[in-house]
Amino acid sequence: MLTTRRQMIIEFEDSTANCPIASDQVVHWAKVTLSSETDKICELAIRVVDATEGLQLNETFVGKKYPTNVLSFRADIQLPEGPTLLGDIAVCLPVVEEEAHTQSKPLEHHLAHMVVHGCLHLMGYDHVNGNDANEMEAKEISILSDLGYPNPYLSKEKKDT
Repeated sequence: MLTTRRQMIIEFEDSTANCPIASDQVVHWAKVTLSSETDKICELAIRVVDATEGLQLNETFVGKKYPTNVLSFRADIQLPEGPTLLGDIAVCLPVVEEEAHTQSKPLEHHLAHMVVHGCLHLMGYDHVNGNDANEMEAKEISILSDLGYPNPYLSKEKKDT
């Protein structure tokens, strides 16, 4: 468990034992994302999972029979005289690796995007309708830029034009 300067408690677990990114880096991405939204003392867990667990989580909680890149389980529980429990994030490493390859992006860039995306979901952002999606994407682009990463939607935009 790593605690950041803003009293953010971010637990990281790589259940695959194959994540090529150091836990400190993943925690940094989450910290920067959360710091852009809140000054609260908060806690969350990030877990890197394999395709089997990713499928099980997506089927159980979303009703879809395939693993997806990232799932966020929002709690938003304020403990008396304690942190706000934001929830949990599950990142399916094989899906993220395949997407990075397919999109010709470095894995680190795409993984950073998935962590930022998952954290924003925990903070209440969503992309169900167009306006919400635009707001969430703009926030992701800004945070990723602050972290030194390019716009993750550029290749998507080029394909659409």
